[in-house]
Amino acid sequence: MENAIKAVFNSRNTWLLSGGKFPTSLVGGFFILWLVLGTVQARAGWPQVAFSKDGTPISYEVFGSGEPTLVFVHGWSCDARYWRAQVPYFSKKHRVVTLDLAGHGHSGSARSRYAMKSFGEDVKAVTDATGSPGVILIGHSMGGSVIAEAARLMPDRAVGLIGIDTLENIEYPLTREEFDGMIAPLKADFQSGARQFVEGMLSPQTEVRLREWILSDMSAAPPAVAMSAMKEMMEQYISGEPAKIFEEIRIPVVCVNGDLWPINYEANRRHMFSFDAIVLKEADHFLMLNRVEEFNRALEKAITMVRKGRGRK
Repeated sequence: MENAIKAVFNSRNTWLLSGGKFPTSLVGGFFILWLVLGTVQARAGWPQVAFSKDGTPISYEVFGSGEPTLVFVHGWSCDARYWRAQVPYFSKKHRVVTLDLAGHGHSGSARSRYAMKSFGEDVKAVTDATGSPGVILIGHSMGGSVIAEAARLMPDRAVGLIGIDTLENIEYPLTREEFDGMIAPLKADFQSGARQFVEGMLSPQTEVRLREWILSDMSAAPPAVAMSAMKEMMEQYISGEPAKIFEEIRIPVVCVNGDLWPINYEANRRHMFSFDAIVLKEADHFLMLNRVEEFNRALEKAITMVRKGRGRK
């Protein structure tokens, strides 16, 4: 590739010295560069677009090869970049798909409601577009609710679910009063409220630059999208919907969680086909970013557990 780039720049210099005429050698040089870079881009992943059920364009990328396909779904006010430490590791053995849910990253943001089921449609649209015959859906935080909805929409292809610091208790009895208190700071001043909300999920040991990036990035989310998604997600717990959803999904569920919040194994196993969890001690909500090596090993173990159907019933 270096030689191709040098050939192009040599052709450019010839063009400049010839008074701006466009020599054949320049055309040939750019053609070679286009072929070489095109091959590299195809190998490394290139942004693509699928259209969700409501027509919203959903940005996604595909890396590597090998089945089952791993579909990574980000959390609330995040995007596909939050999986950047997992793509190189897992694309060695699997086809890896990352995406931006509607209203996030580079995807469309024209919805009036950002419901979990609509996000599930986003994941289904991307899975359809990639032609993946069997997928393990991996969801961080709010992504846990999203992958449950996606699995319900494509029972013939979803072979397992892996939650990342999520799904601690699908019977959690959230009250309207608790929810109102939770979102009050976000309503008053979204940016400062979001920073305060996210800061409580970060470990004091998190590297300073990474910590500030997460806080700045998530607090810069579009408030209308973030507030709608938060409302839709939390209202499921007020109504008890998560337990009902999981009763329809007859595939193994494994979580890789930090230990900020306790896991209610009994509650989850009452409704899930099977459930187990791998807990990383003293890890926070963003363990895939700040505990990369340990997290990747744990996720690899979770993938093996799902494939063997080893979630405890």
